[in-house]
Amino acid sequence: MKRSIKYLTYTGALAGLLLTTACNDDFLERPPQNQISDATFWKSKDDLSKALNAVYSQLTREEIIYDDGSTDNAYAQYPWESVATVVSAGTINTNSNAGWGYTGIRRANQLLENADNIEMDAELRERFKAEARFLRTWFYWDMVLRFGDVPLVTSTLGAGEEDVPRTPRAEVVNFLLTELTQIAETLPVAYGGGDSNERGRVTKGAALALKARILLNEASPRFNTGDANKWKAAADAAQEVMGLGYTLFRVNEETGKDLEDDYAAWVDFADSEDEKIFRLGLRSYEKLFHQQYEGNSEVILDRQFIMQVDPQWNNTYLPPSMLNGWSSVTPTQNLVNAYGNYKTGGPANILDPQVRADLYLSENPAFANEYRNRDPRFYASIMFNGNPWNALEDGFKFTWQIGGSNNSQTGYNFRKLVDPQAHRENIDNHANIILLRYAEVLLSYAEAMNEYSGPDATVYAALNEVRERAGMPPVDEAVYNSKESLRELIRNERRIELALEGQRYMDIRRWEIAPEVMESIHDIRNKLVQARTWYDKLYLMPVPQSQIDLSDQVLTQNPGY
Repeated sequence: MKRSIKYLTYTGALAGLLLTTACNDDFLERPPQNQISDATFWKSKDDLSKALNAVYSQLTREEIIYDDGSTDNAYAQYPWESVATVVSAGTINTNSNAGWGYTGIRRANQLLENADNIEMDAELRERFKAEARFLRTWFYWDMVLRFGDVPLVTSTLGAGEEDVPRTPRAEVVNFLLTELTQIAETLPVAYGGGDSNERGRVTKGAALALKARILLNEASPRFNTGDANKWKAAADAAQEVMGLGYTLFRVNEETGKDLEDDYAAWVDFADSEDEKIFRLGLRSYEKLFHQQYEGNSEVILDRQFIMQVDPQWNNTYLPPSMLNGWSSVTPTQNLVNAYGNYKTGGPANILDPQVRADLYLSENPAFANEYRNRDPRFYASIMFNGNPWNALEDGFKFTWQIGGSNNSQTGYNFRKLVDPQAHRENIDNHANIILLRYAEVLLSYAEAMNEYSGPDATVYAALNEVRERAGMPPVDEAVYNSKESLRELIRNERRIELALEGQRYMDIRRWEIAPEVMESIHDIRNKLVQARTWYDKLYLMPVPQSQIDLSDQVLTQNPGY
């Protein structure tokens, strides 16, 4: 039997749990010794909890970094690791799979079909179902972003039912928004801990934050022909989250090896108080993503990892070979240019690429001047020549190693998402991957309200909350005093605040700026790293031809492929 959607496989998350429908062959009527059938599994609250964990296990992991590799933010140099290399080059074809998959959706559907048969606390059962519905929405939204029309299936499919045509995108989006509105009424704002109430579960805030993300996308130029009310709906959804008690994560002091980093060599501090603002902004931003502070007040949803059981690999994918890394995803010069000036709050002074190359190749000390007085998030996010990081290794300063295996091709590596404590202790990185956080909500509110009615006090307040946490000056309201000027600042703020968190992929498409920004990239010597060509077909990814073939051509292909 051909399968257009891989519905009939449902691999569990814990202890190799496998849920399958029973076979009809006489020889196979007895339950398999290494599997659990539907008839014998769905009996208790514990069964339902395990099944829900199996749905959670499909949440986005560290592969989210490759989404930025498909944009102007980063270069993903290994095509065997992800499709980002061919997406960014413009050469992706129907032999690739850019995220078409139904495992998580199938698991959620099966849970929802069986939950009501279990005798357990009714309120808890409804909450478990709401969590599964959210996760199904998450998986569907990821596919809608990439493919547009996708088969909308809300029940498990039996033999002969597998070849399902694609559902129009608008219909799927309306379904997702309705789901999120409904389940937000069931999910709690927070969990107190203990059995079935562990931190890390989906909350009301997660449902509303994902709703705000979807509405922001739908209000944007690619999907909106001028209906201002779509922007208002996105702003209202973000504002709901803003009333739930989330706050931006901050550290109040530096300790340990952090004190040894000499940033006076890079920033012209006015006085000791100025230096303190800068350093605490840098530390607040970088430590937000470290295991030591996971689950902090800014986190709305994260993908959980279990110590010594389930590691994530950003400490391998992001650093260079000198730090036992692979440089899988590295910053572009264009991203480096986006970080503004710490002193003025405005754009940085960016060198002509050939001037930069000449300074670097001649070992002129003036080469370093371009990295002076930059946004604290630049120093927290980018490994550039001379950037100190004593928390990682005593006396460490980054130096680009040209050539060789596992080194950056652009001249930079990412520092963001690398956990220095795990590196120093020579253990795996188990920091949770943040999927939704409060800073994104504030930026979404600022963008939506600015587009709806132009700059106002609430827009500036949301932006300044994000900037001031990072140690940056507030927005200059005299300069950014129009919808158009503030739009450009907001877009840049999203870019640097959310770098490597997967949002740039959506942003350059919904704003329809991909044709302008997806340029070929060069290293700091002005040598070509990757030739990039944008085609408008790249607004959507190709449906894998293998899936079309399995569907007996019921599935159709996106235009241009």
